Amino acid sequence: MRKTYLILARTISVLVVVQAMAIVLTIAGLFHWIDGGATLDKSVVDGWDANPPDFAGSIGGLFHFFLVGTILIPLTGLILLIVSFFAKIPRGTAFAAGIVVSILVQYFSAVIADSSPYVGLIHGLNAFILFGLGLGAAMAAKAAGTAQEAPAPTV
Repeated sequence: MRKTYLILARTISVLVVVQAMAIVLTIAGLFHWIDGGATLDKSVVDGWDANPPDFAGSIGGLFHFFLVGTILIPLTGLILLIVSFFAKIPRGTAFAAGIVVSILVQYFSAVIADSSPYVGLIHGLNAFILFGLGLGAAMAAKAAGTAQEAPAPTV
């Protein structure tokens, strides 16, 4: 169970990085699309669901908002929390619970940022917190595994 916990904790941090890469791909692609003569106005935004723009990098939005942000990270966080109860890692459940809370903050700050852009600052900062919690959980699992594998001292 410790190995599973370790892999899940590392996966959280990797998924945060993938999500950051995806949003940069989307924004860079959007700017490139506008530089090519396209216009981003209210009619494009309102028709986005029915007729999304096909600029290079637009697939990044799917990865950032839906696949990674709404499915993979929350699912991995919940599985990590469940595994934490059985992994017997010091502070493992606390790290996993912190990760789940951070995921909830991330989700709700993204939803609220639609109506208040400054909440996006919390979303960006919390991404770093989530990344750090994933690394902290992984380090706790690694330390617990190392302590268990260490040979008993001879007298």
